[in-house]
Order: sequence, then C-alpha cells, then structure tokens
Amino acid sequence: MRIFRFARTLPVLLLITNARAERPNIIMIMADDMGYETVGANGGDDYKTPNIDAMARTGMRFTNAFANPICTPSRVKLMTGKANVRNYTFFGKLDRGQKTFGNYFRDSGYKTCISGKWQLGEKADSPMHFGFDQSCLWQLKRGNSHTIDGKKYDSRHTSPDLSINGVPREFRNGEFGPDICVDFIEKFLEANKEDPFFVYYPMILPHCPFVPTPGTPDYDPKSPGSPTYKGDARYFKNMVEHVDKLVGRIVAKVEELGLGENTLIVFTGDNGTDSPVVTSLNGKPVAGGKGKANHDSGVRTPFFVTMPGTVQAGEVSNELVDFSDLLPTFCELAKIDTSADKNVDGVSLMPTLTGKGERKKPWSYLFYSRNDATEAASSVVVRNATRLVYRKGGPEKKVQFFDCSVPYARKLIAESGRSEADRKVYAELAGVMKKFDANYQSDLSETAVADWRKKTRGGKKKKK
Repeated sequence: MRIFRFARTLPVLLLITNARAERPNIIMIMADDMGYETVGANGGDDYKTPNIDAMARTGMRFTNAFANPICTPSRVKLMTGKANVRNYTFFGKLDRGQKTFGNYFRDSGYKTCISGKWQLGEKADSPMHFGFDQSCLWQLKRGNSHTIDGKKYDSRHTSPDLSINGVPREFRNGEFGPDICVDFIEKFLEANKEDPFFVYYPMILPHCPFVPTPGTPDYDPKSPGSPTYKGDARYFKNMVEHVDKLVGRIVAKVEELGLGENTLIVFTGDNGTDSPVVTSLNGKPVAGGKGKANHDSGVRTPFFVTMPGTVQAGEVSNELVDFSDLLPTFCELAKIDTSADKNVDGVSLMPTLTGKGERKKPWSYLFYSRNDATEAASSVVVRNATRLVYRKGGPEKKVQFFDCSVPYARKLIAESGRSEADRKVYAELAGVMKKFDANYQSDLSETAVADWRKKTRGGKKKKK
C-alpha cells in the first residue's frame, strides 16, 4: 500500500518540481543616483566595481540604457512599464490605481519582496498594495531626516529609520541602512528558496548625503546621521564601492542557494550621478547631471543582466533600453500575460538577452515633469541610438534636434545643416512626440487627476 501511494504521488511531485524549475526567479537591483560612467566595465576609471563588472562577463552589458532624470518618475515608469505621461502625478507618489510588476508576480503565485528606498506614498500598506509580501523600506512613513538629541540628521545611512513590513523601526546601535536592506533580502531568499520569487531592490546608495561607509577609515558606527543634505562628495567613491559589495552579497547568496541558473539579475541606476561629483570615463571627465532630461549626464545609466544558460554571456548590446522595458521583459520570462493592459509602453528584452528572435525598439520616449504629468511636461525627449529630439515645455514650444552618437557629447544639429538622412530621422522622432501629445491614453482616474490638482494648485514644489 505504501509503495502504491508513493507511486501515485511521484508524478505529482515531479510536476511540482518541474513547474518550479520552469518559473524563473527575478532580482531587480537599482542604484540611486549612479550614472553609466561610475562602473568600471563601462570605462569608469575612478571606482572599483568588481562585482558589477563580473555581470558584464557572465551576462550582457547595455550601452544605451536610459532612465528618467530623477528618482520618483523613474520608479513609476519602471514598476508599471509605462511612460510617465500615462500615470505620473507628483513627486513622491505612485497612484494607487496602478498595477506594478509586484502585483503581476504576486498574482501569479510568486513570493515577492521589496527592500531599500520607497518614496512612493506614505500609507503603511502601500508596499503590500503594490504587490509585495515582504518589505524593508526607507522613506515609507517618514521624511528624509530624524531628530536625535534635539538636532536633525539624515535618516537613511547610519542610525537609520526604516519600516519593516509597514512597522516603523529606529536603529541606533551602529547599523548602516543599506546593509540592513540586504540582510533582509538574504533572509527572504533563504526562506523562499523552494518557491519562485521576485525581489525588487531600489538601493538607498549612493544618493547623498555622501558619507563614509562601513569598513572605511572615517566610518563612525555611532553617528546619528549626516547633519547636511549633501554631505561630503569625497565619500562618493566609498559609496559606489559599497554598492558593488552589496551587489556581490546578493549574487553570492543566490549562488550559495544553488539558484544561479534559474535567477535573472538586473543591475541599473535610477538616473544620472548627482552634482558636484565628477567622474573620469575613459580618461575624460563627466560631471554628474541628475535632473537633466536631454543630456546623458542626467539619464544614461549602467545596465547589466545575468542568468547563466539563458542570457548570452559576455555580449555588449547597443540596443535602446528604457525603464518601461523591464516589466514586459520580466513577465515574458515568467510567462505572465500582460495583454489585458493595452497601455504598456515597454518592449521586452528577451530576444536580445537570449539571442533568439528579433527585438524592435526604434525609439525611446521620455516624458519628464517633476510634479505634473496630467497637463504638460517640463521636458520631452524622443531618441534613437544616435539622434534625439528635445522639447522644453508643451506642444507649442520649439523642438530641437541633437546628435547623441557619442555619449556625454551631444551636438545641436541646426535645421539649415541637416542632411537628407537627418531630416528623415527628425521627422520620425518628432512624429512620435506629436503622437504622444495628441493620442496618449492616461491610466489616471478622474479622482486621481482631481487629487493631483488639489494638492499642487498654488503649492510649492518639494525638494528632491
């Protein structure tokens, strides 16, 4: 009888095992204010990034990946797969009517986790609402600072204030906020190694204040936090190298658990490097340009993808990538159907990553406004790999045309000096801009738009 029961049960167990093997894990890592030029594999000269560089050897490195110029717009675009013109309201908020990659994966039976920087709404249930079972977050319930002994200090690095699964926690025993976030991820991976999982790690580092990091001579575990917003830019190097250590910890944990070949790992940055940081890229200085929508210093980001046996190893791609592409990429890999949502703007990277099939993304569209995506943009950019059109303001404003074929060295192409080929490219890119101006479909409800107008009418813009 026991043998019969086992024989009857074995096919079921094999089906479960095979189903797990066919459901890949995904880890999305996004550094905060870390531009393309900061990584050694991209030609960066100033910082040691061996773990990120290793992703270029074991996976793919992309040279034309672009975020939005500041953090919240990038997060909204990344998580929903949509241009900000469709669903962005104002800084520090993700409209609760949106469906994120967290929702898609949790609804499909994945275990989900987010750890790092939130900045998308202050309701304690927000991470759960947007699809995450487990969360360890800075800037969920509180602002940038806390008061200790009557003085204000930044709350993200040393002596951080975090929210663990929606519950506020104060750490005052020498802890470093970014390390706590990775501790949380490691525990999540260990607890869910038998199940398919989706991890989103929007890093706290290397965003200012620029401070010493654990293991460096100036690190003070008793520090209450930085007393200034910017800190000291000489510590940016330490912070980038600590980013690399944390990436290395996550990759090592995945390997330790025997999950390397079934786990897709992505590393990128949410926008360009902040000022006043200047970094050498292939021997030439690149000044941080966070906030600039039409310049590489504000939007060009590092972008690496690994998954041994699935992603081509050691390949370099010049294909266009923007943050709307991640959701459809992840969902295609996991065989999650997104067809019910007609407004997803991204194009899956799976054909490029696997070398099978053809990926068609002739242009990338960027709508940027810090607080207003319901009426007009402060900047709109449409680009291909070598040219871009840029407009500052609404449709009535002038559209400029640039040669962007050399990273960080855009050149204005005057109308009188355009070749026939350039005139055709300009017409195509400017046409995309006009199409979005006239025909985009907003995902925001009338209630959300009314709420945005109520909160922004006559108000002052918040600090980044």
